[in-house]
Formats: sequence, C-alpha cells, structure tokens
Amino acid sequence: MASDSQSAKSYKKGSSQNPDSDKSRLPFEPTQNRKKTTKKSSSPSVTQSPKSTSGKTGKSAFNKVDQAKSRAFSGVPEVVSKRMARRMAFFCGVPTSLGMLTFIISYLVVSQHLLNLPTIAVLLVSLGFFGLGVVGLSYGALSASWDEDRVGDWLGISEFRTNFGRTVQSWKSAKEEAQ
Repeated sequence: MASDSQSAKSYKKGSSQNPDSDKSRLPFEPTQNRKKTTKKSSSPSVTQSPKSTSGKTGKSAFNKVDQAKSRAFSGVPEVVSKRMARRMAFFCGVPTSLGMLTFIISYLVVSQHLLNLPTIAVLLVSLGFFGLGVVGLSYGALSASWDEDRVGDWLGISEFRTNFGRTVQSWKSAKEEAQ
C-alpha cells in the first residue's frame, strides 16, 4: 500500500528527473516518448494471463500495473475539466446571450419607433457577438489553469499564454513527426 501512495506522489510531481522538463510537461499529460520493449521468451509457458496466475501476489502485481497504466492515460482530471467548463460557459455564454439580446432589443427599438435600424446593422452586431462566443469557447479552455493544484487568476491571461504556447509546441512536434 505504501508503494501505491509513493507512486501516486511521484506521478503527480512528474516522472522526469530533469526539473526543467517538469515545468513544460502537463500534470495529466502521459509520457508518450517512451518506447515499450517486448521481451521474447523461449517457452510459451513463461507468459501467463492474469486470470491463470495462482495466488494473491500475481493478481496484485497485475492490478498495480493496470492501475499505473490507467493513471498514465486517464486524460484531463475532473478538477481541471470542471474549471475549463466554467470558463467556457462564461466566456461563451455572455457574448452568445448578447447576440440573442441584439435581436430582442432591435425589435423593441424598431417597434416603438425610437430609431430606424437597418437590418444589416442588426445582423452584423449579432454576428459579432456570436463570433465572440465561438472565440470564448477556445479562450475558456486555454485560459483555465491546467495544473490541478493551482486555480489561476480571474481573466487567465498568463494561463492562456502558457497553454497556447504548449498547444503550438505540440502542433509543431506533431507536424515534424508526420514528416
């Protein structure tokens, strides 16, 4: 049990020995650069399935390996995903609501004969707000702190810079890998 808690702590801190690489690696990012080597055995009886292993030690060893794999590829932590969803709802919801309110307000203004608004002006203003809503979705996801322990500031400008830099870097590395 002590080794499980130690491995969980070492996973949260990062598995790399280089402190500079821990800063560039996300807390929930799996280590993808490691190549798994398969050992070929001379006899097929050496490798056993987890169900065929006898005794409790075989099952617990399999469970530890399975848990380590699930931790490494678990995806975005729930705390971070909720933080992203709240920011996306705010930064997308406010402009989208204003886009819908544009139609209601323009109808009231025109129906009360307060001002004669051209329809193209109403269309452009509402499209502008809806466009800001689409941009708000991306900004909401990128401005959230991707670190489980750090909430970040209200606007998330510094988190946006960090996360956008990480995104661009991963695009570049994926492009280089494809070539």
